[in-house]
Amino acid sequence: MTETAIFGGGCFWCTEAVFKMLKGVSGVEPGYAGGKSANPTYQQVCGGDTGHAEVIKIEFDPSQVAYRDLLTVFFGSHDATQLNRQGNDVGTQYRSVVFPTTPEQKEETVAFIKELSDSSSEGDPIVTTIEEGATFYPAEEYHKDYYAQNKMQGYCQVIIAPKLQKVQEKYAQLLKEKVV
Repeated sequence: MTETAIFGGGCFWCTEAVFKMLKGVSGVEPGYAGGKSANPTYQQVCGGDTGHAEVIKIEFDPSQVAYRDLLTVFFGSHDATQLNRQGNDVGTQYRSVVFPTTPEQKEETVAFIKELSDSSSEGDPIVTTIEEGATFYPAEEYHKDYYAQNKMQGYCQVIIAPKLQKVQEKYAQLLKEKVV
């Protein structure tokens, strides 16, 4: 039996590539959630007027990877202290956000953020929001498997590849046996 998790942590090209590496994850789909318009396009979301965030929908088997492990990788692979941005990607569409799909996910996310916040009094506060009841809208076809199809593109080389390497080093125990 699979469950669904929806995270937004900046550009969905990056987050999709990160979560595809994890064991127990059977699917990762880029898309949009949290906004006011139905069926938004990439251009509309990039304009910053829809209220949607770039997100990924993760299908996972909780008997192989715990939701807490997904949260660990999520918070470990982006800067949850940056408001409405990740690096050079700026705007509410790049906000750090979790869209819980069950009451248990919401409870676990709240507790996880509290643990992170309580673990250090130094540093910037976590600005990740928890937004409930959002509809997921799949991204256009050309965004799916973007990194895998465009590894030599500049953004992929400079931004995504180092992030994937960091995740592979920090979370080796959570990776599928063969990482592409």
